[in-house]
Amino acid sequence: MITFAQKYYFSLVTIGNINLGNFPLLLAPMEDVSDPPFRAVCKQNGADLMYTEFISSEGLIRNAAKSRQKLDIFDYERPIGIQIFGGNIENMRESAIISAQANPNLLDINYGCPVKNVACRGAGAALLKDIPKMVAITAEIVKSVNIPVTVKTRLGWDDKSKNISEVAERLQDIGIKALTIHGRTRVQMYKGEADWTLIGEIKQNPRIQIPIFGNGDVDSPEKALEMKKKYAIDGIMIGRATIGNPWIFNEIKYFLKTGLHLKKPSVSDRVKVCKQHLDFSMQWKNHNLGILEMRRHYANYFKGFDDFKPYRMKLVTSMDKDEIYRTLDEIEANYSEERLGTLV
Repeated sequence: MITFAQKYYFSLVTIGNINLGNFPLLLAPMEDVSDPPFRAVCKQNGADLMYTEFISSEGLIRNAAKSRQKLDIFDYERPIGIQIFGGNIENMRESAIISAQANPNLLDINYGCPVKNVACRGAGAALLKDIPKMVAITAEIVKSVNIPVTVKTRLGWDDKSKNISEVAERLQDIGIKALTIHGRTRVQMYKGEADWTLIGEIKQNPRIQIPIFGNGDVDSPEKALEMKKKYAIDGIMIGRATIGNPWIFNEIKYFLKTGLHLKKPSVSDRVKVCKQHLDFSMQWKNHNLGILEMRRHYANYFKGFDDFKPYRMKLVTSMDKDEIYRTLDEIEANYSEERLGTLV
């Protein structure tokens, strides 16, 4: 009898000498989200490979404090990649060398960020309009570091210039070890539905020998399995669906293995992970800044809780850890599983 896992067999995936197992799940680099505290709770809940927030090459060269702090990585996060972005070849080369000194497992180049203050400065997704320059930047970085170099990008700049097939072949030829593709163009930003068709075509291209990871709109175990079956990608990178929901990694893994669903996180689970996230945040940043930066996460951890506003106001106004803990304990005590209904 063929088991569910055998039916959807996943081959071993490696990036350079990094063994990621079968069909790895990657945490996407997200500005103001995927910092060490958030990565810690994602790692505890099944993320196979994680990335730092994307880091400005110019900021690293200027020794800007915010950029340098983003280089902080910890052994329990491994394998971990540092992601950099920029539009100047020499600056990118220098920032790659600086990043490699932080001893990540790999270095990722962002050719996909669509936001105006990045793309309009010739970085991120803007390089999709200048493939020779993208190739030149990548080649310099590959030559300058002794760790695997990977790339994250999009289908193209707009619907008339979906050049990802050319990008994939040319970047592989100069030595990148894996490619992650977000199934939208830059013009789309994050609107509309991600199109994975070209991602699948690239994976099926006999010239492509490096791992191909898909990204875009995967927010459930069913969607993850659908993408794997339809497009035969090597793994999935998950971004927005992880915010307030680090459990998604283990939920997908369990579903891919058994065809069954893990029980949704209980109120107690949510409170426990929220406290862990807060503790990591204070340890990494310091007490006050850690509390301030945690405020953006509370609503996501308790999304869908009815009449939650009074609790949220307490959480986002207090600077006292013990008071925040008491508020979280009140949430755990006052929200029964029955009250939450289909949420849990």
